[in-house]
Amino acid sequence: MARRKERNFGRVVRDRRHQRELTQQEVARRIRTSTAYIGHLESGRRHPSEEVVRRLAQVLGLDQRDIYLLANPRTVAVLVPKEVPSRQSAWEHFRRDKRLQRLHNVAADEMEMLGCVARMGQIESSRTFVYILNAVRYALGR
Repeated sequence: MARRKERNFGRVVRDRRHQRELTQQEVARRIRTSTAYIGHLESGRRHPSEEVVRRLAQVLGLDQRDIYLLANPRTVAVLVPKEVPSRQSAWEHFRRDKRLQRLHNVAADEMEMLGCVARMGQIESSRTFVYILNAVRYALGR
């Protein structure tokens, strides 16, 4: 019985590159990196930066979110934990914890954004919302 190929970042990049009939050299030129680096990404010997993931998604016509999650599989565990430890959801706990919100200077628009994140799936703890908030602030230069 043939083994089923595991879907991973390198395999998706290689398969999509082949579908688009592109060489590693052409992809490297388009995302402004070396041909060897593309080979390393496809073989799993290197881990791409967020910028490289964004460029690859654009050049290969892939969904940026999907390819990012493939490149960063541990991120999925943060966004969708296996089980929620308490009866109260992490979002409800975070939403009601005014002390924690004051401590981290959470603005109304940030609460709205975090509420959207909460609707995407189960978050394990209210600390994860603080982590996500800080990541978004960093990305926005706040």
